[in-house]
Amino acid sequence: MPEKKTSASAANEYIVCNRMTHWQKTYPHWVSVASIIILLLFWEAICRCGLVSSLFLPAPSQIISALLTMLADGEIGVSLAASMYRILIGFAVGSLIGLAVGLVTGTSALADKIGNPVVNALYPIPKIALLPLFILWLGIGELSKVTIIALGVFFPVAMNTYSGVKNVDTLLIKVAVSFNASWWKTMKSVVLPNALPMIFAGLRLAAGTSLLLLVAAEMIAAQVGIGALILHYGDLMITDRLMAGVIVLSLLGLLFNLFLQWLERKAIPWKNI
Repeated sequence: MPEKKTSASAANEYIVCNRMTHWQKTYPHWVSVASIIILLLFWEAICRCGLVSSLFLPAPSQIISALLTMLADGEIGVSLAASMYRILIGFAVGSLIGLAVGLVTGTSALADKIGNPVVNALYPIPKIALLPLFILWLGIGELSKVTIIALGVFFPVAMNTYSGVKNVDTLLIKVAVSFNASWWKTMKSVVLPNALPMIFAGLRLAAGTSLLLLVAAEMIAAQVGIGALILHYGDLMITDRLMAGVIVLSLLGLLFNLFLQWLERKAIPWKNI
């Protein structure tokens, strides 16, 4: 009987090791690059064979040609500059306010009772539905667009910061208090470092939300911007230029995400050890 148990345990351990190897297996970066190239070649072949009309789906080569033309005549540059201005200010304002609210509600019982129900009640409201109201209050200029982006960024940052603070081990806080650490010292040395992973998760969620709200706001109430550019060429049914605008948005989102990943590695170096 003991031999059977031992052999069964060994077999079970072998299965577990195989499964862990499957989950932890890594592949070189060229696999991702190759898959994208294959997809683009397949897309190009479909369009070249005439299986899909270029009105509905232009070939990648056609989109790249349109993108280069728009870059050369400065159209992309002007639109991108307007969009970057809006999204950077909106993201910065929303992130700072969300971080402050998350820290306060996470560390103060009174603020938690007052602020957390308000945040949870307002969060489900689709933010873009409030844009007409913001235009009525703030006008059709930049302020209404920046405000709607800031509002969309605020909620994921505030809620993730709150969760990160609440998940800090209370034993660590007790140790800091026992050494007579001030509130600021405790926040700086204990609470913030332990809450940073959740804070950055909220920032990365907010980055996607900010792009969504930027495009929606520019389509509704802007003459210049990537969203306005996409809407303009959509109305004219110039699909290659429309898709060029979408590619610019995709690259903008990718760069935004890469920057936040780099910032996270700098702010939380022990996470990558």
